[in-house]
Amino acid sequence: MPSSQTYAVVGAARLFALLAIGGPIVWLHQEQGLLALGAVSCVWVYQAITATRRELELSLSPMTEAAAIGVIGALAMKDAPVILAALVVAPLYATAVAGVRTMVRTVLVELIAVIALGLMWWEEITYEEGISIFTWSMAGLGLSMIAAVTFSSDRVPDPLAPYRDAQEHLKQLIGLAGSLSSGLDVGALGGELLSQVSDDIPNRALVLYVPRGDALSPVASTVDLEAADAVATETLAGDVRLQEAEPSMPIEIGEGFAFRVSDQAIVAGLRPAGADTSRPLPLNAVARDLADTAVKLDAALLFAQFRDAATADERNRLAREMHDGVAQDIASLGYIIDALAARPADEQQAKALNMLRDRVSKVVAEVRQSVMNLRTSIGESESLGAAISNVARHLSESSGIPIRVRLDEQPTRLRPEVEAELFRIAQEAMNNAVKHARATSIDVRCQVYAPEAIITVTDDGVGLQSARADSHGLKIMRERARLIGAELVVRDNASRGLTVSVALKIPRSSPGGHAAMSSPSLTEQR
Repeated sequence: MPSSQTYAVVGAARLFALLAIGGPIVWLHQEQGLLALGAVSCVWVYQAITATRRELELSLSPMTEAAAIGVIGALAMKDAPVILAALVVAPLYATAVAGVRTMVRTVLVELIAVIALGLMWWEEITYEEGISIFTWSMAGLGLSMIAAVTFSSDRVPDPLAPYRDAQEHLKQLIGLAGSLSSGLDVGALGGELLSQVSDDIPNRALVLYVPRGDALSPVASTVDLEAADAVATETLAGDVRLQEAEPSMPIEIGEGFAFRVSDQAIVAGLRPAGADTSRPLPLNAVARDLADTAVKLDAALLFAQFRDAATADERNRLAREMHDGVAQDIASLGYIIDALAARPADEQQAKALNMLRDRVSKVVAEVRQSVMNLRTSIGESESLGAAISNVARHLSESSGIPIRVRLDEQPTRLRPEVEAELFRIAQEAMNNAVKHARATSIDVRCQVYAPEAIITVTDDGVGLQSARADSHGLKIMRERARLIGAELVVRDNASRGLTVSVALKIPRSSPGGHAAMSSPSLTEQR
């Protein structure tokens, strides 16, 4: 990335070139030359202004600048031959921002522009004009070759460049967030897109798929599909995804069809029973009509991926700090207590130290459990249910409370960010049952039929209690549910204990209708 000093050198070269060209033109009162000088000045002033905001990428490319200078030089060289001296600067600019190869191409563009237009406009180029064109072009080439040694050091990869780019993009994202009229809810946008498809294509089922690694995950659907229909639509969407042609072509096989609506999204569907399958559907036209909604959906998917990655990084950072900081400090206190307990002053002090040692041991165990929770990731498991089972096993081993997990899953995975939020909700519900419910047993049921899921955590403890001032568990669970459009319900059981249930229901869109958003249920905090 060129430094500010590099742009300052190019700016100084342009200034001196304008002075060198403008002096003879003003001295000789060449009116056409003044017009040409003004045109060159406008180009270079624009380049200088846009260089101060390089992140906007508004500056002309080196070859575009070279073409503009070549055209101006060709039109004015008869009346003001000195204008050809401007040919020196564009190669220098190309060397500064792009390197020697681009500089060579820039010189060629300048030569072609000035010679071709000069012959077309003036019908001839005199010997003196040809010498001037060659001299100034070669001067620009030579000076640029010399300057390449200096400029090359400025293009050494900057290790902080990705962070600077991230800063600029994040600032832009924050500024744009308020202007996103449709929000960044993947489920809602997916339902809106399917509703638009239903308006144009008769169907009995539509499913919207997005990539997840080598597989596809359903985002929204218009009906609950039978197993055979679900396999058919997923197969058709996978065939569209595997196409090497750009753009990928729609697929129609029997009653089934699939077509790509964006870089990340594919719609697959089934025609109504008994429909005439000999008539092709206007899938390409529908895809073009969906362009605006598809852009919104892609933006929402990218934002979800970014949020998931940022959250994972933050959790890992907190886990490291807790493990290397708080946990080690508390463990050190335990060693000090052990040393004091070895030589107590009296029996009363010995009992107090033993109680303190037990308390420290419990705190260390809780910190270690928190570190394990932070580091546990859904991406490490084969499925959402497998990740929940793994956490339940660790919790049961550390607490001594039996936790039974029942799984009912299909192979199709949910989107990563959705699985991550559901996993954290289930994890928090189990942690609450272990820490606060005084339960003797916990039951967990995980049902996943992508793109929908229901997770229920039931204990036989004390049930809902008045919220503590430092209790944020259920509030965070609600926020997680709201992020993915799920419904969280917390209720007392008929006998005793508490049930925490989170249900992800994809909004259904019917022909001519719009998807309805579900709103999370707000209940009393534990």
